[in-house]
Amino acid sequence: METDLLLWLVVAAALAFDFTNGFHDTANVVATSISTRAMRPRVAIALAAILNFVGAFLSLKVAATIASGIVDSGSITLQVVFAGLVGAIAWNMLTWWFGLPSSSSHALIGGVVGAMLAAKGFGAVHGDGLLNKVVLPALVAPTLAFAVAGLSILCIYRIIGRQRPGPVTRGFRLGQIASGSLLALAHGTNDAQKTMGIITLALVAHGTLDAVDPEIPFWVVLSSATAIALGTYSGGWRIIRTMGSKIIKMDAAQGFAAQGSGAAVILAATHVGFPLSTTHVISGGVVGAGAAKRLSAVKWGVAGNMAVAWILTIPAAGLTGGVAYGISSLVGGGTQGPFTVCLVVAIIVWWLMRSHRARTPPPLAAEEPTS
Repeated sequence: METDLLLWLVVAAALAFDFTNGFHDTANVVATSISTRAMRPRVAIALAAILNFVGAFLSLKVAATIASGIVDSGSITLQVVFAGLVGAIAWNMLTWWFGLPSSSSHALIGGVVGAMLAAKGFGAVHGDGLLNKVVLPALVAPTLAFAVAGLSILCIYRIIGRQRPGPVTRGFRLGQIASGSLLALAHGTNDAQKTMGIITLALVAHGTLDAVDPEIPFWVVLSSATAIALGTYSGGWRIIRTMGSKIIKMDAAQGFAAQGSGAAVILAATHVGFPLSTTHVISGGVVGAGAAKRLSAVKWGVAGNMAVAWILTIPAAGLTGGVAYGISSLVGGGTQGPFTVCLVVAIIVWWLMRSHRARTPPPLAAEEPTS
């Protein structure tokens, strides 16, 4: 009975992470469309939420990688999964507080790896899987998006250079609706699956699923898709501001190039089961679209702060996950430790949300375009 209660606590924590993933990564999908006035903020967010939900059902390869490719599923315990989720949620909330677009995906992977190291040691972590399926794609994907977006915008400017600005801008704003929709769909196919993989790990630890070849239940897919869609719809306005205007002041053509390159890279990675950071990818596209126009168009200080957050994500979330596991173990076995950690996290999150509401004016009154 106690094990069943702990399982559902872990599932609830996983869906809570999925929700934070949604509102944390909303900016990845909608910021460019909002900043160029291709779509109104609420329309862009609602469309992104719907397509995130739909995208979650298109593939399960990334979920399989999370469930068995990074840590030893035979050594996993519910306490380890829970502690890893705590590490991921804590990093998501911290970077959201500072308005930094960091990787929810890497926070989740780092949290689980850190908790696993604290519990079982290095032997329970698949080093090759972590390197080949997480670290190397994390380096290649944003670089590829940077290059594709840069080449795309150079080609676009060569084609439209002598055209009237008004019709061109209107045309690319319409194009951004298509490219932004594709990016939202891609985001759902990659990010929602990470929570599916984590819940699958919890079911393996509980003994509900086979550790060798676990089959992801439909209710896991549905609940993960719903949680990330709801999180997306709630919006992450601090990060939207950073992605939409603090890196570059983009035009509609640049937004189209950044979104299109990001969607292409994410969909390709999902096809082969790589759990990419959509934040890294779309940020690479945004910087590439700006730098190709002129290097001075990019606010490199902001980009540098983002890069530091990216580098710190896996070790910081891993450290938090390891500490959470240590606290949980010290308090006691069963549900006592996780409940204690859960209470502490809930208090911190409540305080952050309350402080955020007190300091931030309603975004739409100031940010929603009039046309």
